[in-house]
Amino acid sequence: MQTLIHLAKSIGFSETQLQNPNLPITDIAYNSKNAADGVLFVCLVGAVTDGHRYASDAYLRGSRVFVVEKDIDLPEDAVILKVENTRRALALLSAEFFDHPEKKIKVIGVTGTKGKSTIAEMIRHILEENGIPAASVGTVGVRIGERFTETANTTPESYELFRIFSDIEKMGIRHAVIEVSSQGVKLDRIYGIPFHIAVMTNLSEDHIGDMEHPTFEDYKECKKELFRRTNAAVFNADDDYFEEFSAVASVPAYTYSTSETADFSAKAISPVMTENGFATSFILESASAKTEVILPFPGKFSVSNALAAIAVSKLLGIHEEKAAEALATATVKGRFERIATPIAGVTFVIDYAHNGESLSAALRALRAYAPNRLICLFGSVGGRTEIRRRELGIAAAEYADFSILTDDNPNRESSADIIRDIEKHMNGAPHISIPDRKEAIEYAVSMAKEGDIVLFAGKGHENYQLIDGKKLPFSEKDLILAAADKISVSKI
Repeated sequence: MQTLIHLAKSIGFSETQLQNPNLPITDIAYNSKNAADGVLFVCLVGAVTDGHRYASDAYLRGSRVFVVEKDIDLPEDAVILKVENTRRALALLSAEFFDHPEKKIKVIGVTGTKGKSTIAEMIRHILEENGIPAASVGTVGVRIGERFTETANTTPESYELFRIFSDIEKMGIRHAVIEVSSQGVKLDRIYGIPFHIAVMTNLSEDHIGDMEHPTFEDYKECKKELFRRTNAAVFNADDDYFEEFSAVASVPAYTYSTSETADFSAKAISPVMTENGFATSFILESASAKTEVILPFPGKFSVSNALAAIAVSKLLGIHEEKAAEALATATVKGRFERIATPIAGVTFVIDYAHNGESLSAALRALRAYAPNRLICLFGSVGGRTEIRRRELGIAAAEYADFSILTDDNPNRESSADIIRDIEKHMNGAPHISIPDRKEAIEYAVSMAKEGDIVLFAGKGHENYQLIDGKKLPFSEKDLILAAADKISVSKI
């Protein structure tokens, strides 16, 4: 518990400006449902709603201290602290409330269009395997040792981040790897966090639209901001925007590449099959090591992700060979996750690939294993631009032998309209449209034959379908297993 003056000082208020400076504050909330007696309420302005509209609800629930950036009308016993930016105020208040845990741990930030989740989990895994407790925060969720919780956003709100940092610091953990989304920067969710190392994976046109970024330039500038807040940087030298991003960083910078000479590079990249499934072998070369790596993920882009993780690990004091050994046992939920079923000779794979570039990369990676047929089940989320749907259709038409178009979080948009948008760009490639994703999964499993690889793209780790504003329980893995079991039983 803190006092009002203790917290208010962090956002520029003095004791003389407060009527009751010693008022006890038991918590901070930005959702009125969490407001209560003793809880300081921060009115956040979002893309869809405005927290100032819910101040009266927070008051009725017991809150008496409000941080605002707009005028609000509340009874006289309400303490109203007006600031220029409530999102930044939330970050500063949260850091103070949790006694600045960000100063006691090393925070590693990973940003980019693709690969954030995989790299973050790879780094955490390498650290853990080498005796260094670590936590990861991102799209897949929050992982602290064996403890796992889900997150609403790739980069949680600042209050949630500081709370997580506080939890792990109290557990004796001194390293946290977080995915830094462009929205995480734009909405000041990482405000006030000093980054020990920042990683840039790659950049392509995505997340452009009414609810996200108005232009690609805006998206790009948000990504760049991370490299103005770090002590060291790691860049993908293969990316088209490498020079532009590296010019932003005025700190020690390190590079990785699958095609050029870099601080950490991969040579002799080759797809291989292991007893656990798809893998890739390569030779890691750096100034202090040259070692063979067997990576339990397919594709050149997976090698790129591994190089980023190895580079960060090296900066944290782990030798490349030790990092390579750890990567041999790395797994990432919903990322090229192979689903073992009773159906002999057919390979079912779940992956989060949800835009054109990631779907192309996933299909090319699987094509390298010479399947009898490469079947792809996918859709596109509602509320996104035509560009994403066009690129998804082109990718599937070019690299899949057969596609099954279906739902992928349509939300309030018509499934039929989304599928039609994709179909326009299939260029006559073999496909079928089955809007209901459960039915589509059952169809995919039933049509698969020996030697086929079936990729279920877009959902990955997600355990829900977003339909009409509601998150409905949906486990792609469970549905695949159920469909496979049904077929196996019918053949007995």
